[in-house]
Amino acid sequence: MSFLFAFYAFALGAIVGSFLNVVIHRYPREESLVSPPSRCPVCLGEIRWFDNIPIVSWIVLRGRCRNCNSPISSRYPLVELANALFFLALYLRTGLSPGFLPVAAILSMTIVLIYIDLDIQILPDVIDLPGIGIGMVIGALGLGSLHPQLTLSSSLLDSVIGALVGAGFLLSMALAYRLVRKSEGMGLGDVKMLAMIGAVVGWQAVIPLLFIASLVGAAFGISLGIRRGEGLKAAIPFGVFLGLATFVVIFFGPALVAWWYRTLTVV
Repeated sequence: MSFLFAFYAFALGAIVGSFLNVVIHRYPREESLVSPPSRCPVCLGEIRWFDNIPIVSWIVLRGRCRNCNSPISSRYPLVELANALFFLALYLRTGLSPGFLPVAAILSMTIVLIYIDLDIQILPDVIDLPGIGIGMVIGALGLGSLHPQLTLSSSLLDSVIGALVGAGFLLSMALAYRLVRKSEGMGLGDVKMLAMIGAVVGWQAVIPLLFIASLVGAAFGISLGIRRGEGLKAAIPFGVFLGLATFVVIFFGPALVAWWYRTLTVV
């Protein structure tokens, strides 16, 4: 029975992932998420249900539209597979408990934020702000205490402080950068996204998470700047790295946070 529920969690993740692809594709274009039905962006032919089965249809069609044979981006099955694996990993830690749905929602929302930021360097309020509310629910339910193998806020106060620490830290950095460099170095979308993340993981995990995101983001930014000849001026979508760090911290955070604070104590 547990294997069957694990399969259901994977399948649900893949189905939700298919909808995430719609959001990722249509939001930047300011298109409706419900109409028209799924269609090929090249020939505009409607995609039939049997060609719209998450992951499977892309493999069967060999990554091409049945109508016009145009290539279908590998992003579609990758998003579906990633969300399915996250749902499965989450189920294996929470089982059939009240903690599954709110955390699953945050994981899916983070995937959307990563891809939209990657595409248009915008982190939509319509995702960030409800995400803060879901983070508060996670704290109010005490999921951090119920599921210690995940990094989640353990109380409503933990969520509130986490959101304030996340937003306050990035906002301070953004204002300091603007004061020193006389230009915008970070958008308010990043501030709101880290407020959402802080509400989800709690205040203790915010700084280690930001450290991971900054380290990976800086390495990517330096590499990109060298390749483009822009040096340290290369702009990077920081929300991408905040999102990736969120996945790492939620699933592996207990060990990472313990190591982080143990290291600080030693130093």
